[in-house]
Amino acid sequence: MLDLADLVSLWGPPKRGDGAAPNLQQRLGPVCTNSRLLAPNDFFVPLRGERFDGHRFLASATEQGVQAAVVARDSDIPVPLNLLHWSVDNTLEAYQQIACLVRRNLNRPVVAVTGSAGKTTTRELIRAALAPLGAVHASIGNNNNDVGVPLTLLGVDEHHAAVVVEMGMRGPGEIERLSRCAEPDLAVITNIGTAHIGRLGSREAIASAKCEITAALSAEGLVLIPAGDPLLDAALARSWRGRVRRVALVGDTNDSGQAADDLGDYNPATGQIQLGDHTYHCPLEGRHNARNFMLALAVANTLGVSPADLKQLNVEVPGGRNRRRQIGALTILDETYNASPEAVIAALDLLATQPGRRFAVLGTMLELGPDRERLHKAVVDHATTLKLDGLVAVATGSEAKAMREASSGLPRFRQVETPEQAAGPLIEWLMPGDTVLLKASRGIALERLLPLLPQL
Repeated sequence: MLDLADLVSLWGPPKRGDGAAPNLQQRLGPVCTNSRLLAPNDFFVPLRGERFDGHRFLASATEQGVQAAVVARDSDIPVPLNLLHWSVDNTLEAYQQIACLVRRNLNRPVVAVTGSAGKTTTRELIRAALAPLGAVHASIGNNNNDVGVPLTLLGVDEHHAAVVVEMGMRGPGEIERLSRCAEPDLAVITNIGTAHIGRLGSREAIASAKCEITAALSAEGLVLIPAGDPLLDAALARSWRGRVRRVALVGDTNDSGQAADDLGDYNPATGQIQLGDHTYHCPLEGRHNARNFMLALAVANTLGVSPADLKQLNVEVPGGRNRRRQIGALTILDETYNASPEAVIAALDLLATQPGRRFAVLGTMLELGPDRERLHKAVVDHATTLKLDGLVAVATGSEAKAMREASSGLPRFRQVETPEQAAGPLIEWLMPGDTVLLKASRGIALERLLPLLPQL
């Protein structure tokens, strides 16, 4: 950890209104941004948002015995006289600067993960693959943004052998900030899809934004990507001149001309991947997860994990992702957490491998901009190609219209406006032994359908 004196290098000498001499040799206390969780000796970083301003709690934080704080220069909220503090331009940037200082003291590898789909799943696969090294500290929940990444870094302690940091984005420049905060040793990009295309405008722009992960990547570092995507290869070539390791599965399309360094042969019936002389069991179902597992294997290999320790891994993913449920005699593939076109198509491909009759409930995919009708039509076209037995679309407006127009090849189709309304056609259609996929963007809250599914 750090001494308070280390912060002088960032912001100069601290201030204290009562004139008392500060003890800068104190160890930096736990850094806290949440006024409700403050404890004595914490270092308080009051953040601002559209509806809140943490500076309002400076007085109560001082009464609780915080060690020190940073304060925005333009704040008009008085600073208590006896509070040791630094004045900064932006307290969120200060929070990230503290985390970066802590990261530079970590004598352990930091792995950063981003991508249009599969970030969290790949993060958990990497966490499991690095477990033979010792305790692995990784992002939890949605802590993959400007606040979550420094929070993750500040949670590392001496017991951890490695760190895995997930990096999300909603626009250009965000991943660059996160990279400069985490200064990773390895960077993993899972794929380039169309998630957030409504904000960024094109897959080319998405590729450039994802490749910002290299902004502060160690010069001796390594980027790990799936082989075959020319957009990703072109964007990476513009941002990174160092080492790249590409992975692929036998049968993957390769339009980039860059061969895979690691080529695995995946058997969906057994869940096994043959990679060179070694056979691994993919802990999650589906070809898309097998490809993510290849990235995790490459990370582990780079960091010295023995193949013998990677044969059989247990992976727990957060709710609403890669979750197989049994509800009575029904099998539910619970993918309710989020959705992008590429992730929906991958989930439909997994559904198509299941025995018996197969149904899907697909909700609106958000933030797709002018391409939303075309992309919603494309996923229903894919469901038709896979010969699903039925599909319920939870959608409204132009997305609903596009999905209806593409549904003529399906034996059963119904369009509804809410997750709860999707229960009606399912109760009408389903029989014991059927499999149902549930997938939609987070804003649809498709998990509300789960308790309404029939107990057959």
